[in-house]
Amino acid sequence: MKPADVLRCSEMTSKRLLSLGAILEAGAGLALIFQPALVVRFLLGADLSEPGFALARVAGFGLLSLGLACWPRREVTLPALRAMLAYNLLAALYFAYLRLGGELVGRFLLPAIVLHAVLALLFARTWFTGDQDNWSSTRSAPPTA
Repeated sequence: MKPADVLRCSEMTSKRLLSLGAILEAGAGLALIFQPALVVRFLLGADLSEPGFALARVAGFGLLSLGLACWPRREVTLPALRAMLAYNLLAALYFAYLRLGGELVGRFLLPAIVLHAVLALLFARTWFTGDQDNWSSTRSAPPTA
C-alpha cells in the first residue's frame, strides 16, 4: 500500500468519524429543542421546570450548531476535531460525575457516558495520530510528540 493510499484511508476514517459525531450531536440538539422533557427524563430521570425547558432548548441550539459547524466538507479540520473531542470528553466526565452522585440517573445515562467516552477516545486518537505534514496552513498543526 502506497503512503498516499494510507493517507486517503486515514482521512476517510477521520471524515466518517467527524460525520458520525456531527450527526449524533445535531440529532441530540434537535431532540433537546423539540422534546426537552423526554430527553431529560431518559437521560437524567428527572422532570424539567419552566426555566429548565428554556435552558434545555438553548443547549439544543448549541449541540445543533456544533453538529453543523463540525460537519466535514472536503477535508477534516483540526478545529472541528478539537471541538468534538472537547465536547465528548467533558460530556462523558460530567455524566459520569452525575452517575456517581446517584441522584440524577435515567435509563440512558450509562449508555451516554459510554458513547461520549468512546467518541472522545476516537477523536483524541484521530487528532494525535494525524499526518502533520498534511495539515494545510489554514489549520492548526496537531501537537508534536
